[in-house]
This record gives sequence, structure tokens and C-alpha cells, in this order.
Amino acid sequence: MGILGLRKTERFATMPPNQPGPSREMLFFPGVEELNQEAARRLVELAKVSIAAQGHFSLALSGGSTPEKLYNLLANAPYKDQFDWSKVLIFFGDERCVPPNHPDSNYRMASQALLSKVPLPSENIHRMHGEDPPEEAAAAYAQELEKAFGLEHGDGPSPENFPSFDLILLGMGPDGHTASLFPGTQALQERGRPVTVNHVPRLNSDRITLTAPAINQAGQVWFLVVGEDKAEPLVRVLEGEFQPQTYPSQLVSPQHGKLLWMLDEAAAAKLTKRS
Repeated sequence: MGILGLRKTERFATMPPNQPGPSREMLFFPGVEELNQEAARRLVELAKVSIAAQGHFSLALSGGSTPEKLYNLLANAPYKDQFDWSKVLIFFGDERCVPPNHPDSNYRMASQALLSKVPLPSENIHRMHGEDPPEEAAAAYAQELEKAFGLEHGDGPSPENFPSFDLILLGMGPDGHTASLFPGTQALQERGRPVTVNHVPRLNSDRITLTAPAINQAGQVWFLVVGEDKAEPLVRVLEGEFQPQTYPSQLVSPQHGKLLWMLDEAAAAKLTKRS
């Protein structure tokens, strides 16, 4: 058992990630403000339920401008004071290989928008150390997850190797990537580790990221997707053929959890199915 009574997953996927999970919901909003208001409301409710049921709420954060707006909402009334932040454990879905004070750091953004503004104990924040050598940082974060969730250590796709977050927040890029799972990159093949380094040739950079099997163990995964530049990839991800090497967001399919797509009308404009 890990800190605050976190337990390792009992929801390990035996099916490949392209198989549909038991629950997918799509919600549509006029714009990003309405989307984030509903996301904040739902996150507060999930946090309260999780804390009441198990004494903690484990949340993996995403980078990007849309979640930044969500974090700003959560850091202020009426959301800030609705649950016990001392029972919240913060993790990250991915990180750029930069220091924590770098403008590109996901941790820096989350800290400025949310983490520094709520009564969250510093020991509850588990960041990826992007300033360290990438392989070392990925291995260290895997060990951090082992400690926090009371995981077994080992290789291979085993339930003992993967955490089970209560909620993972994700975005989707115009190329169909999510977290730092980019089209055609090596991390898309990873099945045995919860965290890996991913070299992204078109960006000429390395990223640290949760892997698809780790994401798929979450109790809930929420995609927050806005903007007309997402309309074309979104219809291919949700309605097209299964091509995860081209559209990595297709790998996300919680096997025993809930997948929620929260979309503004600009992003959803080309969808032909609304469920």
C-alpha cells in the first residue's frame, strides 16, 4: 500500500487498447468557458466522492492552454473550498525535458495556475523532473509511482506495475497526439512500463510521458478538446479507422473506467456521431 492508502490497480487491462471500454461519454459546449466550468464542477464532485470513499483523490494533470483555464477556475471560489486539498495527490501525465521554472514546463504552468494557490501539501505534489537526464527522470518517476501506489517492481505487462489514478486529464493536439504520445514514436509501442522517455523527431526533443497502458488503468480519463484546428483529427480519432500510430489518442480506452470527451463546438464541428 502506498502513501495515503493508495492501492495498486486491480483493473489491469487484458484486452488490447483498441478495444472499447465499458463507458464513453461525449459532452458538447458552445465554447471553452462553458467546457471548463462543467469540468471544474465535475472534478470537484469526483474529488469529494473519492475522498469520502477512500480517503484520497489521485489526479494526473495535463499541460496546455485549456487545462490552464480549468486550473485557474479550481484555484478560486466557488471551487477552491469545496474539498480537502490535503487529501489530493497530484501527478503529471507528461513533461517536457526542461527545468521546472522554464516557460515550457507543464509543472510551472500548473504551479502558477493552481498548485501554489490552494492548501496543497508540498509532499502531495509528484512532478516529473524534466531537468534531469531523460532516462533517469523517467525511471525516477516510475519509482515515485511505485512508492505512492504501493506497486510491485518489474518488467512486463503486469497489474503490479501500473498505478490506478482516480482521474487523468488529457488534451489532444492537432496531430492527434495526447500526453507526449506522438504519431510514429517509440512510446506508442510501450506495454511494460508506466512511464517512458519519448523522442519526438519533428520537435527535435525528448519528453517524459505516461504510457498508454498506464493511462488505461485510470478510474476516469477526461479529454478536454477545443478549437477548430482539432476538428479534423477529432473526427478521425473518434469515427475513423483504428490507426494509433497516426492518431495516438485512439490508444486511450480505459478498460474498466470511464472515458469522457468534453468538446467545444468548434472542435466537434465535423463529427457525424454525437454519442
